[in-house]
Amino acid sequence: MKTKADIIEARIRKAFNKGCVKYSLLEDGDRILIALSGGKDSLELVRLLSQRARIFKPSIKVEAAHIIMDNIPYETDRTYIQHFCESLGVRLHILHSSFNESTDPNKTKCFLCSWNRRKTLFEFACANGFNKIALGHHNDDILTTFLMNITFEGSTQTMLPKLQMKHYDLQIIRPLCLVPEADIKEIAAELGFTKQKALCPYETTSQRATMTDMLHRLESINPEARYSLWNAMGL
Repeated sequence: MKTKADIIEARIRKAFNKGCVKYSLLEDGDRILIALSGGKDSLELVRLLSQRARIFKPSIKVEAAHIIMDNIPYETDRTYIQHFCESLGVRLHILHSSFNESTDPNKTKCFLCSWNRRKTLFEFACANGFNKIALGHHNDDILTTFLMNITFEGSTQTMLPKLQMKHYDLQIIRPLCLVPEADIKEIAAELGFTKQKALCPYETTSQRATMTDMLHRLESINPEARYSLWNAMGL
């Protein structure tokens, strides 16, 4: 008899495989570096891609990277994510980065942290022969970004399932692009994913949280709202 975890797992795997095929995210010979923050989304991405790497075609290799910001006083459970990756046969790289906010006082700490994280990740990937970086953005992230850009920028742009970088010989891929966050929350609870020890002290409630709530309100009006919104993006 199938367990609750089996049912959720099958649903996630179906959406994951559909996204990878529809947007040609995985190709023969890919060397993929997974950005592993330690949150539920990136943990699930490591789990899914590590399983996918065992399939013969397309032949892919995956490794993960966790970035520590040396000047931000927050902590992730590094021992847990190391054991998590080891259990899946995924090599984990621990990278260090930092920023000096005095060099650009017009930028927020969150912007500078994010920018330097990405730069560290991209430079490491290029220097070590990876051709793709996998990010853990799920379906809700992409739809929320779409709603934010419509509302505040008058733009229909959003995160793309696959993006060729301009200044790096890398592609960004988002294999969870069709996976709803609710399913990831459920599987994380069923499999006992460990949360971060402490959140970033500079993290505050943002417009993104408001737009995430708006997405859920739209779904309460129309259960098919997320599919309509996805089609409207023309991806």
